[in-house]
Amino acid sequence: MAAKSDALVLFGVTGDLAHKMIFPALYALTKKGALDMPVIGVAFPKWSPERLHRRVTDSIEKAGGVDDRRALKQFLSRLQYVSGDYKDPATFAAIKAALRGVKRPAHYLAIPPSLFETTIEGLGAAGLATHARVIVEKPFGRDLASARELNRAAHKVFPEDSIFRIDHYLGKEAIMNILYFRFANSFPEPIWNRDHVASVQVTMAEDFGVGKRGAFYETAGCLRDVIENHLFQVVALLAMEPPTGQHFHAVHEEKARIFKAMRPLKPAEMVRGQYDGYRKEPDVARNSDVETYCAVRLLIDSWRWEGVPWYLRSGKYLATTATEVLVELKAPPQKLFDDSQPRHGRTNYLRFRISPSSALALAARVKVPGEEYTGEQKELFLCEELAGAETPYERLLGDAMVGNTALFSREDAVEAAWAVVDPVLEKHPRVRPYKRGSWGPKAADALIAPDGFWHDPAAEAGK
Repeated sequence: MAAKSDALVLFGVTGDLAHKMIFPALYALTKKGALDMPVIGVAFPKWSPERLHRRVTDSIEKAGGVDDRRALKQFLSRLQYVSGDYKDPATFAAIKAALRGVKRPAHYLAIPPSLFETTIEGLGAAGLATHARVIVEKPFGRDLASARELNRAAHKVFPEDSIFRIDHYLGKEAIMNILYFRFANSFPEPIWNRDHVASVQVTMAEDFGVGKRGAFYETAGCLRDVIENHLFQVVALLAMEPPTGQHFHAVHEEKARIFKAMRPLKPAEMVRGQYDGYRKEPDVARNSDVETYCAVRLLIDSWRWEGVPWYLRSGKYLATTATEVLVELKAPPQKLFDDSQPRHGRTNYLRFRISPSSALALAARVKVPGEEYTGEQKELFLCEELAGAETPYERLLGDAMVGNTALFSREDAVEAAWAVVDPVLEKHPRVRPYKRGSWGPKAADALIAPDGFWHDPAAEAGK
């Protein structure tokens, strides 16, 4: 069993990610007794310890309130601050001094991706990587070449089993439930293949815009920010073969095989959109061609999924905020009843709701009362109550501190995922405008038309 880290070094401690997600997670871990170690915050601004403590307290209050004053006091008492430039060796010397007596630190890079390599090199040069772990926020690279370069730089300093690539989506309870549903039940397996599945849709919609993240979005866009990581991870869990054992190395192996089996995207298999007014957002170029919406048609070249289309879409300022998966099954092979193969409706399907709530639905046709053999589609709907569940960052940070790699991305999987989108990162259709509150450009409807129509998560919001 891996040894637990005995200190956490948080680079980017004054940033938005720390304020919104990391501080509440560390507070929750403190309440459980899982964070009983020094926390060294590192950032460029020259803040006093008191100012950092106020920032932490404000974060926790906004995330749900302080319900354990003793735990908050413990957390703040363990929190130290080092101010400095990540390019300056003196900064790492100060971190080393703060870590005096620590043997197994975990370094969390909650900083812009442009600083990852510099910071990792600084850790290595200062001797801070021995018996240490490094936790790296997404995006891990911005294309295949940069992902490979970042992996090379990280491996010069840390072994692969000490590199924890965070995608917070993997820490969501509803995402973990997809894996559990598939392999804890026997009934899905006989139909979970090209013989019975007509198509699969994955939608991640947000009803808000980029806000103050215009500068970031200009460097990323929806394809890089959401589809290449979050939605590809969902696809991998849905499409992977059964793992060979209970150990998560087997899960990583099967997921990596799916990424490698994904056919590289072509420009004709994607639609890029941009919501009205995006170019007027702060820090956005007046002639920006960055997509705030993206839809793709993905194929997986495997025995199980040959010929089955996977439709993925995500966007800002859409009709609702929700993430859902729709696995649509093929119609019965023989038309015994006139309405058993609906022209404009859906055949049987499985629906996974990932957010804002967690749910599973199975749709089947049932006969309506009367002498005629006509029916309607009904859902068997199971809603899972997640009150009190761990937040993704609480789970992932806790796992990283004890060396559990189960919910983190592996080197080969990261590079294989980038290889799928690499052909269209530069050679792609121009963005199409779409109205706020819509479902994106109409061209996305044409993309999916050969296999049906998009599922509308908003229509299921009341269920």
